[in-house]
Order: sequence, then C-alpha cells, then structure tokens
Amino acid sequence: MEAQDRFDAIIAADERIEADDWMPDDYRSTLIRQVAQHAHSEIIGMQPEGEWIPRAPSLRRKAILTAKVQDEAGHGLYLYGATETLGVERADLLDLLHSRKQKYSSIFNYPALTWADVGAIGWLVDGAAITNQVPLCRCSYGPYGRAMVRVCKEESFHQRQGFQIMLTLAEGTDEQKAMAQGALDRWWWPSIMMFGPPDTESVHNARNMAWGIKRYTNDELRQNFVDMTIPQAELLGLTMPDPDLRWNEERGHYDYGEPDWEEFMQMVRGEGEMPAQRIRVRKSAHDDGAWVREAAEAYAQKHEAAA
Repeated sequence: MEAQDRFDAIIAADERIEADDWMPDDYRSTLIRQVAQHAHSEIIGMQPEGEWIPRAPSLRRKAILTAKVQDEAGHGLYLYGATETLGVERADLLDLLHSRKQKYSSIFNYPALTWADVGAIGWLVDGAAITNQVPLCRCSYGPYGRAMVRVCKEESFHQRQGFQIMLTLAEGTDEQKAMAQGALDRWWWPSIMMFGPPDTESVHNARNMAWGIKRYTNDELRQNFVDMTIPQAELLGLTMPDPDLRWNEERGHYDYGEPDWEEFMQMVRGEGEMPAQRIRVRKSAHDDGAWVREAAEAYAQKHEAAA
C-alpha cells in the first residue's frame, strides 16, 4: 500500500502526479477517457469552422480563421501527446474515434449555417471551453495541466475573435444583426449544455474532483459561463433566447432556464446524419494523410540508423 499512500498524499497536498509516478488504474483510465475525448474534440472541432475558410467574407477573415483552425489541430497534438504519457498509442486512440468507440464533444454535431455561426462558435463555444478548461490548468496530472496552459492562452484569442465577428455584425445592417441574432439563438443552448449533465445526474463529478482532475462541478462551471456571457450579449445588443433569464439579487447570479437534456443525450449518442458526416470527414483526412505519416516515419528511421 506504500504506492497508494504516496499517491493519496500527493493528491491531498494538491501537488502533481507525473507520468512515471504510480497511479491507481481507475485514475489512469479516467484520465485516458477524458484527455482522449478532449483531443478528439479539438480535431473534430476543426470541421464546422474549416468549412467556412473558402467562404470567409474577406482575405483578412480567411487568414484569421485559417490560423484558428490550425491552432485547434495543435491543441489536438498537445492533448494526444499528454494521453500517450498514460501508456496508450495515438493510433489506437484515433481508431477508437473513427470506430465511434470513443466520443468527442457533442457541440460539434451542430452545423455552422452562416458566417455568423463562426462568430458564435468563437464567442460562445470557445468561451464555454475556456470556462471549463482554465481550471484544468491545475489538474492533478502534470502533463495534462501543462498542456492546458497553452491551449487556454490560444483559446482566449479565439473567443475574442468570435466576439469581434459578432460585434461587427451586430453593428452592421439590419440583415447582419438578424444573422448574429440567429446564430446566438442556435448556439446558446448547446453552449450551456457543453458543461455536461446536471450535477445530480453526473456520474464522474465527485470522483474527478476528489482526485483533483476537476476543480468545479458541471453546474458551477455552467453558472460561471452564464454570468460572464450575459453582459457581453447586452453589449452586442442581442436578445438571449431564454425567457427565464433574469438577475437574482439574492444569489448574486443569473437564473436561467432548463436546457433540453433529451436533445443533449441525442447529440451525445451521435444520432443523426451530422455525427456520421463528422467521422467520415475525419477518416477521409486521416487516410489521405497516410503517406505523410509513412514519410515521416521513414525519415526518422533513416536518421536513427545514421546516429
């Protein structure tokens, strides 16, 4: 039990578990599931916005969006690397994603219908991601926490870029403001549901917080996101699609309505054409890039032999 005692002492002291430290099997498997899902989400999340690169309204917008999508690929790289420190192979994780045996964030099962959706994704989806991910910089597993520091820095730029798109549209013509409002209407509730099910129905919250993998519950993070976002929407002059939304003076927080959790579960289960399309596109890109991986491996072997 010495190894277990040392692990417990590190967690109790709010210190870091490193890759070569002993850890319980449940701790390791929980991290593999969470970090792999996070990595999968980054590379699947390239698709909704990547589809808009050819249709961006200006060369400047195209360059900015291209850089953002490239950042998401980099985030996937960092996170797959963090997962590999737990003793799994990246190729195996990708096989699990492509066979739909591991999940990605269900937010990416919604389509980006207009240019305003690109702004809403940056503002709301990346804003929700930042709310969720900043506490992960203090995750008890060192490689994951350190990877999240850079990810969060870059996500903050993405959130501001999305808000700037929404602000430009909101200050534009009536048609452009209506486009921004439509995107807000489509993405508000999915963003609210990004934090997962209510605490009363979450099966992972308590254990993950006891291990220091998470720092806040789903509902706490959701409330933080709502409180942060409402003043931004007011600045944009847009109307939140929630008739129950109001400031609660006694609580010092906004009250908000109940999301459609059945819709959330449908998206998590991957029902419908969009999830199938996301995986088809991902598998096609993976297959098309096989020659690059083979060339890189041959190059590495050549230099290893020379050394």
